[in-house]
Amino acid sequence: MEIRQDDPSAPHVAPLLAEHVAEQHGNVPPGFAFALDANGLSAPGVTFWTLTDGTGLAGFVALKQLAAEEGEVKSMRVAADRRGRGYGHALLDHVVATARRRGYRRLYLETGTTAFYDAAIALYRGAGFVDCGPFADYAASPHNRFLTLAL
Repeated sequence: MEIRQDDPSAPHVAPLLAEHVAEQHGNVPPGFAFALDANGLSAPGVTFWTLTDGTGLAGFVALKQLAAEEGEVKSMRVAADRRGRGYGHALLDHVVATARRRGYRRLYLETGTTAFYDAAIALYRGAGFVDCGPFADYAASPHNRFLTLAL
């Protein structure tokens, strides 16, 4: 398993990223999905990493800087056929470690509220994330859950 900074518009990323964006938009009502596409993941202040294993791309994650000491976990995804192997933990651990090296004091994330998101929420809570109110430009809604981790 290798995690490295990568280009979200690279051809090897496109299929899994398209699947991720479509699935996110398909699991919440219009206007409540905030998954970033390749352009959003290439924006200034966003760092994107891929995780590869012996058979190719297995997942990705991004870290968006919100303020000098705050960041947001964005677009975390593990390919469906690679789940249950610890890759989600590895990606989240990588983002948290990077945030600490950058001197961040807090991480945030936004996710959905339906059963589809239960495994992701369990992963985040297992890493110490707790519920919080909306942050950055998000607004409270019954379709979005917000979590934070003090570093």
